[in-house]
Amino acid sequence: MDALSDLLSVLRFSGGLFLESSFRAPWCVRSHINQADCGPGINADGGLVAFHYVLDGCVQVRVEGEPLRVANAGHIILLSRNDPHLLGSDVGMRPVDARPLIRKAEEQVVACLDFGTGRQVKSRFVCGYLATATRDHPLLTALPALLVADLRGRPCAEWAETSFRYAAREHAARRPASQEILARLAEMLFVEAVQGYINTLPAEATGWLAALRDPALSRALSALHLRPARAWTAEELAKEACLSRSAFAEKFTNTVGVPPMSYLTRWRMLLAGQRLRESSDTLAQVAAVVGYESEFSFSRAFARETGVTPGAWRKGGKGW
Repeated sequence: MDALSDLLSVLRFSGGLFLESSFRAPWCVRSHINQADCGPGINADGGLVAFHYVLDGCVQVRVEGEPLRVANAGHIILLSRNDPHLLGSDVGMRPVDARPLIRKAEEQVVACLDFGTGRQVKSRFVCGYLATATRDHPLLTALPALLVADLRGRPCAEWAETSFRYAAREHAARRPASQEILARLAEMLFVEAVQGYINTLPAEATGWLAALRDPALSRALSALHLRPARAWTAEELAKEACLSRSAFAEKFTNTVGVPPMSYLTRWRMLLAGQRLRESSDTLAQVAAVVGYESEFSFSRAFARETGVTPGAWRKGGKGW
């Protein structure tokens, strides 16, 4: 999973807990997180991943175009493209918009939602988000729109609820680094869910995540990620994969969806975009880090891949 770690490092997730929810059956709400829910200082230009971690009870979830899914205690619901969705004891009911039901956060108390016509609380979960400034990231585009993962039995399930409550209180009290703590907690659950999803992919699956499970392709991806400035050739990557050049090129293209050299260019531009935004390196320094000998050749490749120049990107211009 080294290649997965590499991509997560470029995603640079921020975000965390949004609210605690308690519901009494019967109930059904329409949910969707937007930029305003994230608060100041959160850059979601690359997109939002919404999540619901179920603490107690059972909840149905539906995204338009996807089959209905059911989540129980210890399950995490991931909306990898932050699609509007229905949650409920029965999502066939007429939904209520969740936003007006939310009670805003107060000091030491995180925002919460308490809804339903029944007398007993039947379902409890925490809702949150992960935000990234990296657009069109291969990991997020490879995930399904709706993912429900069972985290029961994994080490994270033992500390998730307690840790979220602690971090939420710290955040409500506006203590330093509380937002970062929430983001890291949410990211760890996200990684657990993604790894579980990879392990359940069918043998015939294709895509970037399927490539991670293939020993040959995973070796090549890890080598490429580790040394992006190297003047890689298809032959050298094939050696890393322990395959012939033709077998490697065919396997990589059929599984990942793009040829190896196209993927290398994409990875270099993701790294360059991150460095342009987060460092004061000169254009020449950024170019060298990702394997370009001249600013001109790097700038041309960056603009071709992202749609904007490196200078415009550094100033906050939107590409991809």
